[in-house]
Amino acid sequence: MRPEVLIVGQGLAGTLLGWELARAGIPFHVADAGPAVAASRAAAGIINPITGRRLVKAWRIETLSPAARTVFAEIGAVAGRPFWRDFRVRRLFADAGERAAWAAKSARGELAPYAGAADAEGFWIEGAARVDLPALLAWMRAEWLAQGLLTAGPADPTEARRRYGLVIDCTGLAAARSGPFAGLPWSFDQGQMLEVAVAGLDEDVILNCRHWALPVGPGAAWCGATHAPGETGTEPTAGARAQLEIAAQALLARPFTVTGQRCGVRVTTPDRRPVAGRHPEDPGLGLCNGLGAKGALFAPWLARQWREHLVSGAAFDPAADPRRFV
Repeated sequence: MRPEVLIVGQGLAGTLLGWELARAGIPFHVADAGPAVAASRAAAGIINPITGRRLVKAWRIETLSPAARTVFAEIGAVAGRPFWRDFRVRRLFADAGERAAWAAKSARGELAPYAGAADAEGFWIEGAARVDLPALLAWMRAEWLAQGLLTAGPADPTEARRRYGLVIDCTGLAAARSGPFAGLPWSFDQGQMLEVAVAGLDEDVILNCRHWALPVGPGAAWCGATHAPGETGTEPTAGARAQLEIAAQALLARPFTVTGQRCGVRVTTPDRRPVAGRHPEDPGLGLCNGLGAKGALFAPWLARQWREHLVSGAAFDPAADPRRFV
């Protein structure tokens, strides 16, 4: 018997949604066009409690981060391998303005409990983490293929709606550019990063100074990320590589070799909040999207909202519900 719920897209949003539905005993199927088009596979998976040039705490970090840790630990326990890893961030001051911002906000306690020890060059951010998204998505894809829960191929949510009671679109850029939810006020920001071979990094520390360097294994790191607001291309560019090489030279302060380059498009909204909920005109169409640069932090929260909504009829958080734009 065909399940009533179809998840379109097996990026991070679709993967966490499927996980939550499975845990709740809700039958579902997944249609996914393939790894090559999933923006999540170009994402670093970093959860950083203090971000931006203005040094602000990530939205709802105190509640969303522990919840994300729990979910990713549960998945890792089933998979028999960890997907979550704790990090510290060494945040270097980019200029006098950042140094002054840190001093003022630290004195007022605005960055507690995440702002750690500081010196003239920067400060430490505690409570950061990284989720190994490529490994997580590949494992879940293999599991669902083996169980017959995933069809490798694209699906049109509007057309699929004729055959399923509920179709939840988790296709990120595709959902924002066309289809029933394209009318929401989406914004796009292309991001690129480099894969590098480099020796001697502290494997538990993310370096950050307008760009970041993330250790991903012995002798390997990712360096990112660029920002190109409004750009929706998904192919790496020479200009971004040149920019990132300069940033990597400053951050790493040691020889490195570029081994790869990744490109993805961040999809977000004017209020920088993600979106989860039903279409206002057709409740049989749902959405889980708008993760922006904080997918590892937001996706577990959105997926849990869908689970609670389907199990008990709970309302979606107004901060995520697409009806906030109506």
